[in-house]
Amino acid sequence: MYLNCKTWFSLRYGTIRTDELAALAQQCGITSLALTNINATTDAWMFIQECMQRDIKPILGLECRNGATFRYVILARNMEGWLEINRFLSHHLQNETPFPESAPFLPHTFVIYAWGSRPLQNLAEHELMGVRPREVNKLFRFDTKKWAHKLVVLQPLTFQDPEARQLHRVLRAVDNNLLISQLPPEEVAGVDECFISPQRLLEHFKELPDIVKNTLTIMEACEIHFRFGNHLNKQRFTDSREGDRELLRSEAMRGMIYRYGPDNKEAKERVEKELQIIDQQDFNAYFLITWDIVRYARNRGFFHVGRGSGANSVIAYCMEITNVDPIELDLYFERFLNPHRTSPPDFDIDFSWRDRDEVIKYVFDKYTTEHAALLGTVTTFQTNAIVRELGKVYGLPKKEMDKILENPYQVKLGEDGVHQRIIQYGRKLDRFPNHLSIHAGGILISDAPIHQYCATHMPPKGFSTAQLDMHMAEAIGLFKFDILSQRGLGHIRDTMDLIRENKGVEVDINDVKTFMENEDVKNALRTVNTIGCFYIESPAMRQLLLKLKCDDYITLVAASSIIRPGVAQAGMMRQYVLNFHAPDKVKYLHPIMKSLLGETYGVMVYQEDVIKVAHHFADMDLADADILRRAMAGKYRGQNNFEKIKKLFFDNCARIGHPEEISQEVWRQIASFANFSFSKAHSASFAVESYQSLYLKTFFPAEFMVAVINNFGGFYNRELYFRELQKTGVSLFPPCINNSDYATNIKGRQVFVGFIHVERLEQAWMERVLLDRKHNGLYSSLEHFVERTNPGAEQLEILIRIGAFNFTGYTKKELLWKSSVLLKTAPPDEHKPRLFSEPSRNWDLPMLAYRQHEDAFDEIELLGFPLCSPFDILEHDHRRYMPARDFSQNPGRHVHTIGYLVCLKHVYTSKNEPMCFGTFLDKEGEFMDTVHFPDSLRQYPFMKSGFYIMEGRVMEEFGVYTLDVHVMRKIGYFEDKAPGAPVRMMAR
Repeated sequence: MYLNCKTWFSLRYGTIRTDELAALAQQCGITSLALTNINATTDAWMFIQECMQRDIKPILGLECRNGATFRYVILARNMEGWLEINRFLSHHLQNETPFPESAPFLPHTFVIYAWGSRPLQNLAEHELMGVRPREVNKLFRFDTKKWAHKLVVLQPLTFQDPEARQLHRVLRAVDNNLLISQLPPEEVAGVDECFISPQRLLEHFKELPDIVKNTLTIMEACEIHFRFGNHLNKQRFTDSREGDRELLRSEAMRGMIYRYGPDNKEAKERVEKELQIIDQQDFNAYFLITWDIVRYARNRGFFHVGRGSGANSVIAYCMEITNVDPIELDLYFERFLNPHRTSPPDFDIDFSWRDRDEVIKYVFDKYTTEHAALLGTVTTFQTNAIVRELGKVYGLPKKEMDKILENPYQVKLGEDGVHQRIIQYGRKLDRFPNHLSIHAGGILISDAPIHQYCATHMPPKGFSTAQLDMHMAEAIGLFKFDILSQRGLGHIRDTMDLIRENKGVEVDINDVKTFMENEDVKNALRTVNTIGCFYIESPAMRQLLLKLKCDDYITLVAASSIIRPGVAQAGMMRQYVLNFHAPDKVKYLHPIMKSLLGETYGVMVYQEDVIKVAHHFADMDLADADILRRAMAGKYRGQNNFEKIKKLFFDNCARIGHPEEISQEVWRQIASFANFSFSKAHSASFAVESYQSLYLKTFFPAEFMVAVINNFGGFYNRELYFRELQKTGVSLFPPCINNSDYATNIKGRQVFVGFIHVERLEQAWMERVLLDRKHNGLYSSLEHFVERTNPGAEQLEILIRIGAFNFTGYTKKELLWKSSVLLKTAPPDEHKPRLFSEPSRNWDLPMLAYRQHEDAFDEIELLGFPLCSPFDILEHDHRRYMPARDFSQNPGRHVHTIGYLVCLKHVYTSKNEPMCFGTFLDKEGEFMDTVHFPDSLRQYPFMKSGFYIMEGRVMEEFGVYTLDVHVMRKIGYFEDKAPGAPVRMMAR
């Protein structure tokens, strides 16, 4: 009789959690109920799981509303009906069309209208009329026996109890962006839409048993048959399993010869082994679909990186899905796929952010929206956003909201009742579903129509998106293909294009093994000349690479793993560095452990290390070893299963004869590490991309840095990348109206800053100007430019001040003087060009003063930084300060230095006190790293970017020098400006 139940996935309307709904039903002895969320089917499968666990029969349905207007409830009689409902909902969501007043005929569904909304005699066979308990008194003069087959009990369930109704009202006010006092009654559910027991519900209909009977008949007719655990992804790439098997074998063998040559016995055995497991698990299509996506991208000239646990597969390497050689790195395929794993393997394919949408479009074109959808996700209310939203609902000014945000969960804030309500409802709304969004990169490709499992909507991204998140998709057997975007790949792709255009050179970017052996690349890695390079440019990573004297692939793979926050915070990064510098002092628990962990100096660095130890030390087969790894990391559900795998480990150790105390210690080490571990295959993929970036930076540094700038940088702000570009020896010019493009360009050894970097410059207008230049040629003068483009005064002033007309030979002040007259005499209608061009006039201008700092300060205002070195315009005697290169001669000593702030990293000590690490440029353009412990930071806080004079002690650790700052002072550009600074007079 509960045919209209909503959960909190009726977004900004319902208040009941999905599991709470099922639990309430179980407590009251209810054996069947229907989930009918408003215009959403997001938690349908979660609802079914919760009901199945409680022996409750689940019914799936939908409540259709146009805004606040109720139209009807649709119930699925079976899986075909569920498909029909999802298709119907998806059509209206994607086209943003309102639901019709009458539901369409969906053969495998029931439709329930509100009482009195239409004549009973006009209802179709599958259509019903719902009667609420409060509407029973309207039936006393009605022939209920005659129409009983058309009437059902309809008790809407929106909130748990009257107290939760206030939370519902708050949600409605948030959704409507209204004060709660202004909320119209029609926007709010009735007070009776709360949970009532079956006994009370039957009491309302005690005089109408025929309606109750018909309701039960309808519920009995609805039956959803679904088995969790099936593999629902697209099953075949070709027309048959045999066809998939043969195609995968053919491509794997072809790739094996390309990667390893025709006579590599180890590679051939590994390929055969993987092919057998893949076929046993029926995952041939999964590999082939991924291979096809990558093949399309390569044919389009797109660059990609295959990473994640997929890099454990030699077949993925042979088919060029990944560029990581698992044989070279001793990576186990079982980490990726094994007979005990029922879920498909996990490929993460990264593309440039410019190319990714086209790759996604290819997937949709090939598999159609009938079978493909982007994976959705559910965005929840977050603490600060909740306070802001509730503050608006209750009419609080911003200052009052800020006061609450200082400590949103303190029990009392004076005696203010509004504050207390905001805190009260803020706690209840924390992690409440707020709206649907898009997963970072997941795409679902289903064998059956995608609407068999969920509805889809159309976000601004422009691709059909599932009302289903990753966890629910995996629970029913739909596993995502990850097609991700990454700016690092944009750097590589654009660099290759620039090299081709600027130098006429083609680079085989996949020839990674050659890059790794190149001495110049090794030296760049050893000296951490890595700014702009993927994953190896941050201050922490550069310091780690210096400490490890890294110049080879294996060390870089390790560094890419131990730099991860979990590993580093667990102390394993420091232990690895210590052991690296004293390998002879490393103590191994057992000779087997030395053979397994010798490469990483006795420290478990990778998830694969857990598998290796379990396999070789405890004689577990590789599939069981991977189960152990997942169990340790909390990814293997069920305490009984965990105990079984633990027992197997210790039984095997006892059988082999390992002393119990050693077995216990090995187990302890595995357990302490597993939660922080990182896939070696993942680190190896990162390292490959790092080498590709580093090779381009080493041999084509100017083109590489321009590509980094045009992809909006990486770890640092754009100023640093322009400084790094200047180090390559190019001539860097400000934006020029005749030479610059919207993005920064490079022509030979000349680089012109792109207009995209100029603050307040209107993009659409600037693009029209560039189009005019393309079609009609260069601009000969300021007058010529004004005549052709008819600019606004502010836009023209910006261009003059940034230096876009330097080619004219006039100073900026002269140009500004001229522009004011030109704009006064410009034609009033820009669409009516002059018939004849007026000749340029010779202007009689007064003598105008010019100071050497003016260009730099225009650039600071309009670009955010000066194109010259900031030290060139600092009127402060910085010769007396120690540069970074001299730190190595002064370890342990107190020194004075001056630095230009690059970036900060804020952290907390074990006592939860704030401290930070700083990175500066010195006057020679070299990096200077600093440490600001809590006492120092408290006394000398940072005040945004700029110059800082610092005094502190030079610290050294494994060849890396940092300054422990004791005293610090920020200074401005004119800190020591002398009176009567020289002024240059310019006239024409």
